[in-house]
Amino acid sequence: MSAIETSIADGVLTLRLNRPEKKNALSRAMYAALAEAMEEAGTKDVKVVLIAGQSGAFSAGNDLADFLAVASGGEVPQEIGRFLNAIVDLSLPLVASVDGLAIGIGTTLLMHCDYVVASKQSVFRTPFADLGLTPEAASSLLAPRLMGHQRAFALLAIGETFDAEAARAAGLVTKVVENDPDAAALTAAQTLAAKPAEAIGIAKRLLRGDKAEIKARIEEEITLFSQRLVSPEARRAFEAFLKK
Repeated sequence: MSAIETSIADGVLTLRLNRPEKKNALSRAMYAALAEAMEEAGTKDVKVVLIAGQSGAFSAGNDLADFLAVASGGEVPQEIGRFLNAIVDLSLPLVASVDGLAIGIGTTLLMHCDYVVASKQSVFRTPFADLGLTPEAASSLLAPRLMGHQRAFALLAIGETFDAEAARAAGLVTKVVENDPDAAALTAAQTLAAKPAEAIGIAKRLLRGDKAEIKARIEEEITLFSQRLVSPEARRAFEAFLKK
């Protein structure tokens, strides 16, 4: 059973995180599979990409054991950089369906999405500072644009938990539903897929702005993140976390 399930129907490529036993924590292999799917989406009969999780867990963030196997040497796994660049380069609309936990990258990747549906029970948190680390996925650039400095600081630095309504008010989520966000997200994706593809692509490009600026911030964050990984502060934080 693949940890990333893929299917194509009605012009919508669905990428479903399928690792429920780990609350969809992302491994290096999952990052690579997501990156490859996004890189190849434009070569297939795909007009929209939809990313979804499982009931109760969109993603719990990075698989820390898998991540630390490489990161302990002060390097961010290259699969993560590949995924982040693939998501920035994606010219197709990106829709997300979120139910339950959206932690770390489970929150920051939503800043790259064009339409996000979340259930009322969804929660969003980025515990970077708690681990002695810094923001990633260009969130330090995109979050202040979405929600202003103070709310971005609360999310990315303080590590406050946002519920679904707070995430919607902050611009991180487009629509909140009582339950079954998959249905509403698929409807949005199918609506987008039925529209003139070139016009939608141009609109996305204009609204997203300069990709080079976003990629430059990703690289700057990776450099700082890598430096933090080998800092005494981060080492102590990781040791304390893993003992829990």
